Amino acid sequence: MAANSREAGSPVNAYPVVVGANHKSASLTLRDALFMEDAAVPAFLESLRTAGLSQAMVISTCDRTEVVTTECAVGEVAEIITSRFAETAGVSPSDLSNQLYALEGEEALEHLFAVATSLDSLVLGEPQVLGQVKASHRLGRDAGMMGQALEHIMQAAFAVAKRVRSETTIGESAVSIAAAAVQVAREVHGDLGRCRALMIGAGKISELVAAKLKEANLGGMTIADTVSSRAEAMARRFECHVAPLDTLAAALADADIVLGAIGRGSYLVSAEMVEGALKRRRYRPVFLIDAAMPGDIDPAVERLDGVFLYDLNDLERIALEGRERRQAAAAKARAIVREEVAAFGRGKAAEAAVPALSALRRRFEEVRAEVLADHPRAGAEEVTRRLVNRLLHAPSEALRNIAANAGALQDGLAPDGGERPETASTQGRQDQAPAVEWLLKRLFDLDIPPSDGQDGSDPEEESE
Repeated sequence: MAANSREAGSPVNAYPVVVGANHKSASLTLRDALFMEDAAVPAFLESLRTAGLSQAMVISTCDRTEVVTTECAVGEVAEIITSRFAETAGVSPSDLSNQLYALEGEEALEHLFAVATSLDSLVLGEPQVLGQVKASHRLGRDAGMMGQALEHIMQAAFAVAKRVRSETTIGESAVSIAAAAVQVAREVHGDLGRCRALMIGAGKISELVAAKLKEANLGGMTIADTVSSRAEAMARRFECHVAPLDTLAAALADADIVLGAIGRGSYLVSAEMVEGALKRRRYRPVFLIDAAMPGDIDPAVERLDGVFLYDLNDLERIALEGRERRQAAAAKARAIVREEVAAFGRGKAAEAAVPALSALRRRFEEVRAEVLADHPRAGAEEVTRRLVNRLLHAPSEALRNIAANAGALQDGLAPDGGERPETASTQGRQDQAPAVEWLLKRLFDLDIPPSDGQDGSDPEEESE
């Protein structure tokens, strides 16, 4: 179909087209329905190929599912992708109409750069987003859908993400309670790969902190809960151990990080228990988090040397400060994204000039060959003089013609009476000759003196 031919012929610096749904445009129900596991992506990409798209990749996370393809008719592409999304979600295309976005040109490029730099994420600056985008890129490449144009776009996105990470602090501050807990744990212990955690309680907060600790390569974990089946279920999810609540005193000795999240109404972890654990640990430091309401950990433990006790208010304060720092860094990151979008556009414009430059070089070579053929016995001085005259003949005539027909150009006509190109019809332009003169100065590094009022003949030009 037509879309396929346009895709195949996309220039290297083509802009992307992005069609999809994210946390700002679509309901959680739809995002869940559109979400694709990695194993489902190749078949989806193949369906896009069958529909006529030769270059495409799918980014599917908890925040978004969107297709990135290369520049062509956005309406036609949106129709193709919407149809495939509807099949995936088990709904009709009309049900998606007000929850999908279709972006093209610079808007699509800026969106893609924002996704790669985690500026468009539900959690601003989330560090794993770039990894998710790179994984999506690999799936597209493995499916044979990463053509030269789309590859160029994605490499530009990765370069922008790298620049944002190196020039801003957008990904360095904790923005959630769980992330704040990991941040403090690292400050206390350094490498968490050598640490063990004891999770007292198998509820939501324990799962969130456990997940973040696992992401940080925690060395090991033990779960204890009032309900043994709940502790065992969580232990299976995180592939760790279970300890009965009545063995907490012994378990504390092995724990570098302790989370209390049961809230039974009495302290499960007393100062005496922690003091005994410290002795058995030879006073290696312990980081305790009391996330229970009412508390699980006796506040008196904070008086012990080597104990660092934080509650939810402490972690929320750290997370709030982190969000504020990320917002400040995001302003600089967005400025970088805008700069890179503009740079991509300049590259696109430069690419557009390549055919003209190639044609100019070919023409000059043709003229050089003609001069040598017409004057095979001429010396270097004569050949070079004739070459210069012949090369300058057509530009000289064109420049005189432009100056003589400035009125016609101002009225929107070319000197030959035809319609002037759109790029030359800038509103309010009074005279084209100065613009051409400026261009000649730029092209050839000329120092053009003011006109002396003489006629337009060129004293150096000779007829051949």
